[in-house]
Amino acid sequence: MNKVYLIGNLTRDPEMRSTQAGIPVCNFSIAVNRRFRNSQTGQQETDFFNIVAWRQLAELCSRYLAKGRKVAVFGSIQTRTYEAQDGSKRTAFDIVADEVEFLSAAQGTGAPAGEYHAAPAPRAQAPAYAPADSGFTQVDDDELPF
Repeated sequence: MNKVYLIGNLTRDPEMRSTQAGIPVCNFSIAVNRRFRNSQTGQQETDFFNIVAWRQLAELCSRYLAKGRKVAVFGSIQTRTYEAQDGSKRTAFDIVADEVEFLSAAQGTGAPAGEYHAAPAPRAQAPAYAPADSGFTQVDDDELPF
């Protein structure tokens, strides 16, 4: 099973682009602190991960995330190989995001902390009231059998 759960801070602003077919894709990276400190130096060790989000999740990440924001990313590891400028073959590991949870509030974007977005569509919040033509009936708590 290929499943990854990471919590970290964005190291740079997300980069949004589209494929030739018009599918949105957003790339960003996060810094994740290791659980234990280095035994020789006592320093906190940090790992850096490249994250790839697709479609509506990509659009939401591009809109609401920025450098320094804390996120939880749920996804899978994907490897890719490429040729460097010096001609050597390199391997890169990317995290393909299935879900991204925004853990810190964005400044001035209206996205609250803890707002949760899952691929392919974010969870919509139900309205605080039900319009008269919605098919719902108002019920008093006293009328409930429990």
